Amino acid sequence: MRQNVLNKMGGVALTGLLFLSACHTGYEVTAVEVGRVPMDSLWDATPDAEALALLAPYKAGMDSVMNEVKGQAALSMDSHRPESLLSNLIADVLREAAVDVLGRPADMGLVNMGGIRNVLTKGDITTQTIYEILPFENSLCVVTLKGSDLKALFENIAARLGEGVSGVKLVIDREGRLLEATVGGRPVEDDRSYTVSTIDFLAEGNDGMHALTRAQGKVCPDGATLRSLFMRYVERQTEAGRKVTSSLENRIVCR
Repeated sequence: MRQNVLNKMGGVALTGLLFLSACHTGYEVTAVEVGRVPMDSLWDATPDAEALALLAPYKAGMDSVMNEVKGQAALSMDSHRPESLLSNLIADVLREAAVDVLGRPADMGLVNMGGIRNVLTKGDITTQTIYEILPFENSLCVVTLKGSDLKALFENIAARLGEGVSGVKLVIDREGRLLEATVGGRPVEDDRSYTVSTIDFLAEGNDGMHALTRAQGKVCPDGATLRSLFMRYVERQTEAGRKVTSSLENRIVCR
């Protein structure tokens, strides 16, 4: 018995045949043949007409949703270390989103550069734009840390040579060491509690943010994805007659 197998990996389809023989209670593999088929534009040269016709109404409906203009960007914004326009903006959105949990903005907003997957170009901001920038289902988490653990978080950020932050200012060196840090313009007090508004992925200690696992408390509201928070922010700016903008503020300085 032969069984066809198809597995897509990194733009290449791995195709193969499994040769199976009957056993007492099922089948056993007797041989394997594998080949590589590039998944490139050649596959679009002769599209299947019947499949296109079947998908057409669904594509039209999806396009009408994804192409809806939610707002306007005043300038183009990218994400990069140690600080960038887009990471500043998204960290600000996260920090402000903590109002729904705390009744006030968090002391700090934090987003990882790796979670920002596209640029925000000047002009129309569509639903598709926002999905391309924030494609993951990351959700808001508001974490409470002791000051000593917040310092450890800053060291985690320094070791990464920067992440998207709001409400804090860090000075780091090129070897990834923390030199200086303030929250709201003040030094961190070891025994004081601070709030960090971030995403669940980081709150679990991923991307090197190990200090977040030492949280004294953690609240992750249902349905508050980072993407939906950012979309709501864009919509509010539009309702207020404002374009979406950002600025560099030396939040993270690398010496």
